[in-house]
Amino acid sequence: MDKASPKYLELVRWINTQIQEKKLTAGQKMYSENELKEMFGVSRQTVRHAISVLEGEGMIRRVRGSGTYINDNRFVNLSKRMRVAVVTTYVDGYIFPRTIQGIENVLLEEGYSVQIAFTNNQVGKEKTILEDILNRDEVAGIIVETTKSGIPNPNMKLYREILKRGIQVIFINSYYQGIDIPHVSINDKMAGYRMTKYLIDMGHTKIGGIFKLDDGQGQFRYAGYMEAMLEAGLEIDDTRILWIDTVDIRRMDRLTDRVMERYRDCTGLFCYNDEVAFGLLEVFKKAGISVPRDISITSVDDSELAVLGEVGITSAPHPMEKLGKKAAENLLQMIKAPFADANFEFDVDIVQRDSVRRLDTAT
Repeated sequence: MDKASPKYLELVRWINTQIQEKKLTAGQKMYSENELKEMFGVSRQTVRHAISVLEGEGMIRRVRGSGTYINDNRFVNLSKRMRVAVVTTYVDGYIFPRTIQGIENVLLEEGYSVQIAFTNNQVGKEKTILEDILNRDEVAGIIVETTKSGIPNPNMKLYREILKRGIQVIFINSYYQGIDIPHVSINDKMAGYRMTKYLIDMGHTKIGGIFKLDDGQGQFRYAGYMEAMLEAGLEIDDTRILWIDTVDIRRMDRLTDRVMERYRDCTGLFCYNDEVAFGLLEVFKKAGISVPRDISITSVDDSELAVLGEVGITSAPHPMEKLGKKAAENLLQMIKAPFADANFEFDVDIVQRDSVRRLDTAT
């Protein structure tokens, strides 16, 4: 390298020459920072300075979770696209219509059209939708609600291909482990902690939990439950924990025997969400168990289901429309500045209703 010029500038010129001579071609993955550092005997700071200059000149493009690529016209064209794909698990749930409304309000105001698809929480359907997005190659970004985020997902290769093409992606409600894609969600661990602690503060010590196994939210809420129990010095009894999946949650009546076995000596129960809690109200009613006289219940989402039954359910609100709005705003920020920090988790409040009784004052 020419010692008369700054080292970073010599590196910039060398890479430009490689591109001009077609030794590095459009869309090709460029040398890593470590490779350039070793090749030219310069510091990592010098390499990063050179890459920053090349990126500013539009010669290269860094792709989150994938690497650095030689730029081509398709990346320039991405910034001109005015369509965003929105992929959620369901269309009929109590959360999704308002979340989608929040997303649409932001995107439509900014001049973007919205392409909506639903996975029904099935990885096969998610695969089909992602393949269609790749084949059409029309969107500037994607807002995705993860599908069964609590278990390994076979569609990571498709997500990495999407990132490689420079299409921005943001997850909502949860996220997949092992891929660098930001998410907007509630703080699920905090939700589990606060709703369990509320039961503890109301005098309960024998507290069970019912959690969704195949979604990441269930695992984080379980972690919050455990933290609250341990902090209070209470026993975590595995026999008081019930794990359910997407199929179970739609047919709570089929779980009666398991519910009766798990919670026969519990005075309090933290439920994964309002859908589960509402289903349990019916299970307990048929079994002659009164809420909150015999068992107290807390939940998450504060949906219409929390007030639909004979007993109002104490629940932690899900921001729904605000979450959709925030996800859309952060995606637009990423489209303008790909390495913007787009992660965001909403804090958790408690809406108190009649599903919890205070044991230390009960007669």
